[in-house]
Amino acid sequence: MKISFKPERILLPVLLLCISLSVSASVADTVYLMEIKGEIGRPAMRKANMGIKEAVRMNADYIVIDLDTYGGAVDAADSIRAAIMQCPIPTAVFISRQAASAGALISIACDSIYMRRGSSIGAATVVDASGNVMPDKYQSFMRGMMRSTAESHGKKTVTVDGKETEVWRRDPSIAAKMVDTAGVISLTPEEAIASGYCEGMADSPEEVAEKLCGNGCTITAQELSWTDKVALALLSPVLQSLFLMLIIGGIYFELQSPGIGLPLAAAIIGAVLYFAPLYIYGLAMHWEIALFFIGLILIAVEIFAFPGFGITGITGAALVVFSLSAAMIDNELIRRPAGGINYMAIIKPLALVTVSALAALAISIYGAARLYPKRRFSIIAQKKELRASDGWVGVPVGDISGYVGSETVAATGMFPSGKVSIGGRLYEATMEYGSAEKGDRLKITRAGEGRLYCIRL
Repeated sequence: MKISFKPERILLPVLLLCISLSVSASVADTVYLMEIKGEIGRPAMRKANMGIKEAVRMNADYIVIDLDTYGGAVDAADSIRAAIMQCPIPTAVFISRQAASAGALISIACDSIYMRRGSSIGAATVVDASGNVMPDKYQSFMRGMMRSTAESHGKKTVTVDGKETEVWRRDPSIAAKMVDTAGVISLTPEEAIASGYCEGMADSPEEVAEKLCGNGCTITAQELSWTDKVALALLSPVLQSLFLMLIIGGIYFELQSPGIGLPLAAAIIGAVLYFAPLYIYGLAMHWEIALFFIGLILIAVEIFAFPGFGITGITGAALVVFSLSAAMIDNELIRRPAGGINYMAIIKPLALVTVSALAALAISIYGAARLYPKRRFSIIAQKKELRASDGWVGVPVGDISGYVGSETVAATGMFPSGKVSIGGRLYEATMEYGSAEKGDRLKITRAGEGRLYCIRL
């Protein structure tokens, strides 16, 4: 049998293989760079989760986190830690200045740590908003997280006195000591390198990227759209509290002086600023926003149709508080990576809404007592008068002009209309501006169309 040999059948595949290898060797690694700076809270958590997802989508080879923080909310740090540990891409953190408290937890979760000379890592003791050390059960929880995060990096084999032995790559006991209430430790770059908590020093995140890639790399920095930047800024707990107070206070003032005025506009603006960022990031659902407006409707029905504060008003207020709280609850914080429920992720939003609502009501009630008697407030909160020119017809009840200048008492709530009591008889009356509660002392300023007009004393 004759076998024919054709060189091109062999040379062509070999040539294609060489070209493929050459192209593969020339493609630089891709490094995704993102920043986590300032307080660790919901905005930082959202930004970090967005960055990790984007790096996975673009199939990056490494993620480098440029970190500088004194700490923040433990639940937000725990969420970032979980996202890093579950990320399929190798992660490295560059500590430019500080990785304290929650920042230390995030750093230890990364595959490698690089520090700038003069930076530090540690001091992870749990404190409250005033800087006071929390009870030991909180410290114990934090120590457990720090230890388990350090242990997640496994062990390595080292030679000691000629014998090979396994040791933790990151000693869990050192991570736990970062949380001690007495003798808490922070590590300098040199100390961190000696204890296995730092792979080396660098002057910039770009230098870290070069150390990781070796043969050059392409760096892609996280870029947020203006929408994301505004939404993340609005997620600040301080701003969220102010928006809540604006909503509650605006509603209160508007109910005190019905009509489309500044209080109602302020409440609407507050609601938009409150719900918008939560809706953008999938925290506020349609049903939660719907419940909010249903609650407002029930409160309005209670005020205008059934004066007092019965089941309708209570239900409406409960729906408003529930919807505002539910919209703020982050499902990513509720579910712990190791299982179980993070109840603080539920309690904190509820507490924030409740405290903000009570503060807004207290300020509003105090402010109303000072502002409503003043005529100039009617420019801010539109007053509503029932005039004959607008189609209203009064019912004469004898000669009431003689009561002008006398004092009386509100027999019902006047928002702005109601009844006053004079000599045991009730008369239709309207506030000149503002409103009055039942029992408030009033002065009659004029009479007309079968109605008395009053101001508060």
